[in-house]
Amino acid sequence: MIAFLIKRLFQAIVVMFVISLISFSIQDNLGDPLRELVGQSVSEEERQALRDELGLNDPFLVQYGRFARNALQGDLGTSYFFKEPALEVILKKLPATLELVFGATLIIVLLSVPLGVYSAIRPSSLFSRAVMGLSIIGISIPVFLTAIGLIYLFAIELGWMPSYGRGETVDLFNGWWETGFLTGDGLLHLVLPCFTLASIMLPLFIRLIRAEMMEVLQSEYVKFAWAKGISPRRIYFLHALKNTMLPVITVGGVQIGTMVAYTILTETVFQWPGMGFLFLEAVNRVDTPLIVAYLIVVGAIFVITNTIVDLIYGLVNPTVKLAGKK
Repeated sequence: MIAFLIKRLFQAIVVMFVISLISFSIQDNLGDPLRELVGQSVSEEERQALRDELGLNDPFLVQYGRFARNALQGDLGTSYFFKEPALEVILKKLPATLELVFGATLIIVLLSVPLGVYSAIRPSSLFSRAVMGLSIIGISIPVFLTAIGLIYLFAIELGWMPSYGRGETVDLFNGWWETGFLTGDGLLHLVLPCFTLASIMLPLFIRLIRAEMMEVLQSEYVKFAWAKGISPRRIYFLHALKNTMLPVITVGGVQIGTMVAYTILTETVFQWPGMGFLFLEAVNRVDTPLIVAYLIVVGAIFVITNTIVDLIYGLVNPTVKLAGKK
C-alpha cells in the first residue's frame, strides 16, 4: 500500500506539472487581459508600463517559473476582475459545483444499479427493452437540450420547480461551506440541475452494469452457485453484482471527474453560481489567472478521484495488487 501511494503521488506530481504547463501556455491565446484592466483612454505607453509591471512582457519560461514557484506556495495569481487571489475565488464557488456533482452521482447510483441489474436478469422483458431504448436516447441528447426540456416541462408548464439560481442556503464550518441540501428551497433548486447533469452518465452506467452483469452471470462460478442451490437473491447481489462493480468503479472514478467539467453547460443554463459558470465569465473577461486556476483545480480533482478509485479496488476485490506485484 505504501509503495502504491508513493507511486501514485509521483504520478500525480507529473500530471499536475503537465496540466499547469498546458494551462499556463494557452493564456496568451485568450486575448489581452489589459482590455479588462484599463479603459480606452489609457495611452499605449501606460499600457506597456502596466504590462511590464505585471510581467506580461517577460519570456514564457520566466513567466512560468514565477507562476510555478508561487503555485507551490498556494498562490495561483490574482484575478484581474475580482482583485482577489484566484484560488480563493475558485474555492468560494467549489461547494456549489460539488453539490451538483454529488446530487447527480446519487441519482446515477440509485437508478443505474437496480435498472442495470434488472435489465441483465430479465433482458427480454418489455421493461428492460424500454430502459435500453431510453438509454440510447439519453446518450444521444446533448446536456443543454436536456436542461432546456426539463425547464420547459417542470418549471414553465407545470411550475413545480425553479428554473435558475441556487435558492436558499445555509453556512457550515464557520462560513467555509455553503449548502442548499439543508433547506427545502435549496433542494428544489437542486433537482433539475442534478437530473440534467446525471443524464450525461446515467445511460452509460445502466448499459455498462447490464453488460458486465450478463457476462458475470454466464461465468462458471455463478453456474456452480446455481447448482449448489444458493438463493437467487444471494447469487445476483452477492456473487454477481460484487464482481460486476470493479469495471463500473473504474469508469465511475473517471466520469465523476468528467462531471465536474461538464457542469459548465449545466451551470450556464440554470445560472448556477458554481465553478463552471465562473469559468465562462472568466473567459469572456479574459481573466487569465482565474482561467488557469480553474483548469488546475479541475485537474487536481481528476487526479485525486482516480487515486481514491484505485484504493477502492482493494476493498471491492482483494485480489487486486495495488503495488503491481504478484
